[in-house]
Order: sequence, then structure tokens, then C-alpha cells
Amino acid sequence: MLFLLSNLQEYSMAVFMNILIKYDISLTCKAILQEQLEKLAIDFNIIGLNEIEFKKDLLPEQTELLKSFLLKYGIEIIENQKTALVQKIKDTITDMVWSDDILPNIATSAYLADTLNHSYGYLSNLFSEITYSTIENYIIFQKIERVRQMTISGNYTLTEISYQLNYSSVAHLSNQFKKTTGLTPSAFQRIVKKKRENRAAVSN
Repeated sequence: MLFLLSNLQEYSMAVFMNILIKYDISLTCKAILQEQLEKLAIDFNIIGLNEIEFKKDLLPEQTELLKSFLLKYGIEIIENQKTALVQKIKDTITDMVWSDDILPNIATSAYLADTLNHSYGYLSNLFSEITYSTIENYIIFQKIERVRQMTISGNYTLTEISYQLNYSSVAHLSNQFKKTTGLTPSAFQRIVKKKRENRAAVSN
């Protein structure tokens, strides 16, 4: 007996819908930590974005269990002190760039040194040693990603974004954006606008 199979894909049209989401990285991470730590049934306190204080020492099996819980979400327990400090540098920069407040009008080097209680020279050298990149490059990466997200939201002009992220001018922002992404902010805005129009046309 023979069966004839038709390719349904030839006769059906799939309609896809994309939605844009905005989320707070700190809140998301804390929510995951809270949920997973409660499974251990032990007293704890989450300090900042990347530090957990336990009221008593964890048993080895509890530590391994926590590692397995967190690894599912791409979260690792850092046991090397140098690596831990580099992570604190990243978290401090991320918190600073993604804050709803305007970026502080002080040198990032001074801000990091004051916040982490180490000289900027030491922090800079350690960061390069561990990541094979520079603190400056990491700051630029975070700022450009924030520019992208603020542009996608459609709630800000380039002037407002430039002011929020403490660029010296819109031209400075535009040059850094193009150097990093290969696109000017205006070209990126046109791409975002075109995608919105296409989604609106499909939904109608």
C-alpha cells in the first residue's frame, strides 16, 4: 500500500510575530538567585548583584547542589579571588551604564577605584590579564548596547541618549556607535523603524 504525503508547508502560510522586551538585568538575576537559593532551605542574604552572604558555612554537598542549580542559568560560583574582582569590575560598570540615572560626570577610573577600593592601575592591569581586553573596551561595549536598547525602545532622541550616557556630544556617540557596530545611529534607527512597519503590516 502506498501513501501519498503532501508537503503542508507549500499550502500554509506561517505568520511570525516579534515583540521587543525591556528588562532589568539586576532584578532578573536577583530573582533567579532568590528562587534557587530558597531550595537550599538555608539563611542567606543577597548583597548587590554578585555576592551572597550565608549565615553559616555550606556543606560540600550543598555547595555542589547550588552550583548545579545556578549553572542552568549560566551563573557560576567564582572561587578565584582575581576572577571575582574582575567580575566586580564588570558588575560595577554594568550597574553604572544601565542605571536609570544619568551617568556620573566623573572619570570612570576614579569611580571604579573609589567603589572597589583599589587603584585604577591595579584594576586595569588585572582586567587585561584575566580577560585579554581592556576596561575601556568593556565600557564602550556596554554603552553601545545601552544605546541600541534605548534606540529600539523609541522613547529617546539621540540628544537625550547622548546626555543620559554622558557623551560629550551626539557626534561623539555617533562615531563610537559606527566604529563598534558598522552602522550610524541614524541608519540603525531606520532599520528599527522598518521592522516596526513590517510587523504592523503583517498584523493588519
